[in-house]
Amino acid sequence: MREHSGIYPRGLWPAFALPGVVWLILLFLVPFYAVIGVAFGGVDPIFMIPMPAWNPLEWNFDSMIQTLRGFLPGGDYWAVFIRTTVYVGLALSICLLVGYPVAYYISRHTRRTKSVLLALLVLPFWVSYLMRMLAWVNLFAPSGYVNEFLAWSHIMPDPPDWLNGNPISVILALVYGYIPYLILPLLAALDRIDKSLLEAARDLGANPFSAFLHVTLPLSMTGILGASVIIALPMFGDYYTPNIISGSPTTSMLGNQIDLYFHGGPQPSIGASLTMILALFLAVLMTYYMYSVAKATREVRDE
Repeated sequence: MREHSGIYPRGLWPAFALPGVVWLILLFLVPFYAVIGVAFGGVDPIFMIPMPAWNPLEWNFDSMIQTLRGFLPGGDYWAVFIRTTVYVGLALSICLLVGYPVAYYISRHTRRTKSVLLALLVLPFWVSYLMRMLAWVNLFAPSGYVNEFLAWSHIMPDPPDWLNGNPISVILALVYGYIPYLILPLLAALDRIDKSLLEAARDLGANPFSAFLHVTLPLSMTGILGASVIIALPMFGDYYTPNIISGSPTTSMLGNQIDLYFHGGPQPSIGASLTMILALFLAVLMTYYMYSVAKATREVRDE
């Protein structure tokens, strides 16, 4: 390969990354800089529209400082931030408790039906997220199937109102909407585990549970972390799920606050500041994920 590499121009292979770089600049960096300009800019006093400050020398940090103070205990956004973190944490935990066994079963205990089960996992992607949430609303409506079943089975003779400020409905809707995005990466991670390692553990006297606990689970931790990041990041910015399922201020999340300031309030600079703070918080989580992956890769190479 080295003998033939000289016939190609030096910049040929890096040029393959050019479309992705252009895409990233146009659809991420430029819009994010526009958000920064709005956050550090002003607001037209008549039309109440944002006046972005494109020149960093003209940035005004008042909105950002005011927003940061709102994240302190007792501040305007403290309760919303805690609520969002709890909702995402509980939804992520349920997704892992449900999704990991499903991915493990498909990876280890299916052969003939594996393609069918994979098709069923991909099937939700063919339906709009909005349509799936509206179906969820129909299920949890006061006269929906959930309340009818609870009343018929006498589990809850007087079922609660699931669609009016009920946090359980929001958390379950987040699980319902994002769990396919968790199962597929987990399945790929489990498929990459060398089965000879499990056979070696069995030969050394490990029972199936010990082999799973000491071999499969540690080797799939990178996949677990990656799948968790994939669904946790959009969950933190989700605003349409609480709007559709609940529509109550008592279940609003950070994404709802950002949407409110951008589309319904006279302070888009605060909405942009919230966007930046949320992006920085998610960047910390993403940095931890990248560090964990790099650490795991180094450990594998050292072994």
